[in-house]
Amino acid sequence: MHLFYQPDIVPNEPVQLLTEDDSRHAVKTLRLNVGDAIAVTDGRGNRYLAVIHAADARRCAFRISDIQTTPPRPFSIRICIAPTKNIDRIEWFIEKAVEIGIERISFFFGQHSERRILKLERLEKIAVAAMKQSLQSYLPSIDEALPFGEFVKTVTEEQRFIAHLPIDEPPQNLVKRATVSGQYAVLIGPEGDFSEKEIQQAVGAGFQMVTLGPNRLRTETAGLMACHTLQVLNAE
Repeated sequence: MHLFYQPDIVPNEPVQLLTEDDSRHAVKTLRLNVGDAIAVTDGRGNRYLAVIHAADARRCAFRISDIQTTPPRPFSIRICIAPTKNIDRIEWFIEKAVEIGIERISFFFGQHSERRILKLERLEKIAVAAMKQSLQSYLPSIDEALPFGEFVKTVTEEQRFIAHLPIDEPPQNLVKRATVSGQYAVLIGPEGDFSEKEIQQAVGAGFQMVTLGPNRLRTETAGLMACHTLQVLNAE
């Protein structure tokens, strides 16, 4: 069954409309017609089983027949990451992290960041597409980027980590430092890594230093690795 996204669903209304983009996709691309079954999520854990009521490429209407609610996970993952110079790489991270499962993605500009401008609209569209493709009912939140010094003061998750691989004394791996069923936030640095000042700021803000393994990873790979590691930890 095809899954669509409509954040403004009113459950008690008998007939609802898909967004214009989803209306066009449903009617023009998928060739759905009146009476065809679809599913629609509001991105907040609710999935509405419905049938097409009016197959209009601009205003496709559907009638809700049932509601299924998925409870939040007993843990949450927030990846705090510096935008990459090549925006394609951060777009890849968004897509794959949403497919794997993530609650929140936050951006910051570090001292060594090569990208200083970030437009969220396209990233949010990629997140929506990944949510629908992976048949999930929760859409992760994506935050505007802040300077690193300001950003670390805003993170309140109980388990806070900064991924860094120092040469002299490697810290514990994330999978050994994190505990099950936590609220996690992981800092992932830019291509030029964190500065010493930023590392000290993070430690002062309650972040524990961890590694993601012995290899040096690209920014977007490190972000996905942290996300996957915490998923596996909580699957055991």
